[in-house]
Amino acid sequence: MNLRRDVFQAIADPTRRAILMLVAGKSMTAGTIASNFNTARPTVSKHLHILAECELVKPEQAGREVYYHLNPKKMKEIADFIEPFRRMWDDRFNKLEAIMKNYKGEKK
Repeated sequence: MNLRRDVFQAIADPTRRAILMLVAGKSMTAGTIASNFNTARPTVSKHLHILAECELVKPEQAGREVYYHLNPKKMKEIADFIEPFRRMWDDRFNKLEAIMKNYKGEKK
C-alpha cells in the first residue's frame, strides 16, 4: 500500500520542523542532521524520508553523500495556504485592540 503523506502531518512533528530549520540555512547530509539530535540515525532518516515524500526537502546525490536541501516552493505553498488565516486573526486582534482602547477611554 502506497500512502501519500500530508504536508501538514509532516510538519506537525517537532523533530521534522527542527530538521527543516536546520536545512533552511544550508544543505546537510543525513549524518550531519542526525548529529543535532539525541535519537538514532535511522530515526532521523525516517523523518527525512517523510519530508522528502512531501517534497519539503530535496535529496541531492553528491558522490557518495546525499545532501538535503529545503524546497522553498513547497514551503511557499504552505505559507500561501496559511496567509488568509493569519490575516483573519490579525484583523480580529486589531478590532479587539480598538474595542479595548475605547473601553479604557470610557472608564476614565
